[in-house]
Amino acid sequence: MEKVTPDRARPQPSYCLAGGFTLNLSITIFGVIALTFMMAMYALERRHRNFVLAFAAGCLLSSAYGFLSGAWPFGVVELIWTGVAVRRYSTAGV
Repeated sequence: MEKVTPDRARPQPSYCLAGGFTLNLSITIFGVIALTFMMAMYALERRHRNFVLAFAAGCLLSSAYGFLSGAWPFGVVELIWTGVAVRRYSTAGV
């Protein structure tokens, strides 16, 4: 029988993703901010064409979050949406 002493440190929980990646709290916070910004810019797109460009920047940030968190399919899709948004910006108001 193992003796447990109060000074023995308990292991801290970590969030493991597929492939053995550990999700860091700072990456999670970055992701929440990036996705919130992206969605806010999407909601404001009809007000001015510059919000379309800001949406593209939000998609790029979301793509970076996808790659940093180990969800590379999400990162690829957001990278594609970045290109779509930049294309929409370049043709808007013409």
